[in-house]
This record gives sequence, structure tokens and C-alpha cells, in this order.
Amino acid sequence: MTGAGSLLRLIRNGEAVTRADLVRRTGLARSTVAQRLDALLAHQLVYEAGGSASTGGRPPTVLAFNQGAGVVLVADLGATHSRLVVSDLAGGPLAETTFDMDIADGPEIVLENVHEAFVGLLTEIQRSPDDVRGIGVGVPGPVAFSRGEPVAPPIMPGWDGYSIPDWFSKHYDAPVLVDNDVNIMALGEHWTYWREIEHLLYVKIGTGIGCGIVAGRRIHRGAQGAAGDIGHVRLAGHDDVICRCGNIGCLEAVAGGRALASNLTAAGLTAESSRDVVTLVRAGEPQAIQAVRDAGRYLGEVLAGCVNFFNPGAIVIGGDISEAHQQLLAGVREVIFQRSLPLATGDLRIVPSRLGDRAGAIGAAIMVIEHVLAPEAVDRAIQAGLAA
Repeated sequence: MTGAGSLLRLIRNGEAVTRADLVRRTGLARSTVAQRLDALLAHQLVYEAGGSASTGGRPPTVLAFNQGAGVVLVADLGATHSRLVVSDLAGGPLAETTFDMDIADGPEIVLENVHEAFVGLLTEIQRSPDDVRGIGVGVPGPVAFSRGEPVAPPIMPGWDGYSIPDWFSKHYDAPVLVDNDVNIMALGEHWTYWREIEHLLYVKIGTGIGCGIVAGRRIHRGAQGAAGDIGHVRLAGHDDVICRCGNIGCLEAVAGGRALASNLTAAGLTAESSRDVVTLVRAGEPQAIQAVRDAGRYLGEVLAGCVNFFNPGAIVIGGDISEAHQQLLAGVREVIFQRSLPLATGDLRIVPSRLGDRAGAIGAAIMVIEHVLAPEAVDRAIQAGLAA
């Protein structure tokens, strides 16, 4: 049945912006459309924006989505750095801050710091916790998406099985969605630049390596939320490299930012992090340039198998090391086009991220907005309001 939420979606997408448009698109009676629009107007989810061009007579009233009807809180939490954003209901940022923190401090300390920062951002734009329609959180580890709980995250001691939604429920009466950081990056990049592509891989190569999978224009998380963990695919010929997961020869242990920095330091260069590796590349240091290109080749070995198996339309490379994208992508492309089937690579695009370190925050906002403005969610909210 076409409820008020379905009408809102048509208005949001620009597919129907007048009452007559809605009647034609839905097949509903004019009186039914009017009744459901009244509910959307009463909940301030749409407003009348004025008249449109007319072929004669009084111009029809144009209906518009009210993106200011609430706000969304977003926390993109990394291992040592976080980006917090307050967005409107169209994903537009209203206030933002970044700060350094250690995810290993545990959930109570980290989330309290996040909450305090959220309060400051809401105060800055003169909004209150009552205006919050949803909260999106990205974390650097596997997540049981349906519960909002990290699952055995290797760099997040104290977070295993911790309910992030329960913690935020003490402060906000709004849904809380939690996902792996690479998944929200994939969503942000796909939503912003690649919506015409049904199947996409987003690869983050920073301290570690992970992959977000967009399948049928939706994030694919797998049975236990572990889909896309390509950093622990074993590379042949690297049996002397021990990964932090306990296995040997993992892609991350060979080509991740931590591994590159360690190897360059052993060679006499100063590199403590993946960002230091990029700095050396930009300075023209030959060993760093070669190391990043080799990392691209190793990544290409794993991605070649992914291309043959999944057949994506695009591969987007993000993360700190991707900032040295000329060298990295040269290695990736070299191996993928050499080892993948021509049918799978015929129209394949392999490109650097265009959102950079904002991809996660944008993706988390979209994740929440699509959840709270889904037709069934809007219908439930309206029914709850009518019953109150």
C-alpha cells in the first residue's frame, strides 16, 4: 500500500513534486493523496515551496522535502583519529569537528568524548537533542550490524560485544546504526559519485587494508559482518611475514601502511606511520616510491581474484596510502589487467577516492538518513504521532 512515506520518497527524489504528479505516479485518489500530504506537512517533512510553471490557469503548488526537519549525528571513529559531523536530513554538513583519540581507550571513554563533542556541535548550530533523528557510527573493526556491536575487533580492546546503541540511548531518543568504517566509506563514495554503478569495491589501504562491497547498490556485509576482509587473504611467497591476526603472509602484513613504514624504517628512512610513507613518496624518495608500487602489485593480486569472482563496475581506492595514488594505482592496474579475465575488465574503472577522509562521515549520514526516511519508518512515525 502506498503510504505517506512512499509519497515522501517521490518528493525527495524529485520524481513527483505536485499533487497532480503524485496522483499520476501512485494511482491513488486525489483525496487520499491530500490526506497523506497533510500528515507529511503536519510532521514538517515537506513544505509548499510555491508555484511551478503552468500551461494555463493557476500554477500548481510545488512540494519540497524539508531537509531541516531534524539532524543526524555522525561519528567516524578511526584507530587514533575521529571525525564528527552534524548533518541535515539531506546529508548536508551543518557542523563538524575532528580530534585525536585512541580507540583502545575503550567504549566508555571514547563514547563519552564523542557525546561531549556532539553536544558542542548541536549548541553551535542552536539545535537540541530532541532534534536528533538518528545517529551513525563507524568503527575500525567487524560489526554485528543488526545489534550495533563490534565483534572481536583486533585493535579495539574492550569493545567486543559492546552495545553502542544502548550507550547512546541514555542521551538520545533516536535510532543508532553502527557499521565497519570501510563499509560506510564505500557507501559514501557510491552515493556521491557512483550511483549508476550497481557493483563496486571500495578498498581502504591505510595502516591496515579492508574492502567495502556494494552489491546491487547496497552494502553487502555477509553472514557475520565480515565480508570484504581482504587484508587477511594470504599472499604466496611471504611465509616469513607474520600478521597481527596470527597467520602468515596476509596482504595487510605485506602491503599495509604499518608494514610499509616498518620496512622503510629498517632500510634507514624515518617512517612511523602510513602518512609518513606518503610524505616520503611525495618527497621523491626512490625506496618509498618502489615500496608503494610493490604494495599496489600485491593488492592487485588479491583484487584480481575479486574482479574475476565479483565482476565490479568500479574499484575505488581510499585510505592514507592512496594519497600516493599514482604509484599505488599503477601497481594495482598492472596486475589486475594482467590476471583478470578480459570480460571482467572490459569496462572496469580503477580510481582513487574523490571524497578522501570525508567518505566515512558522508556514508554514515546517508546510512542513517535512508533508514529513518524509509517509507515504512516514516509511516510508523506518523502513526505514532497520530496515536500520541
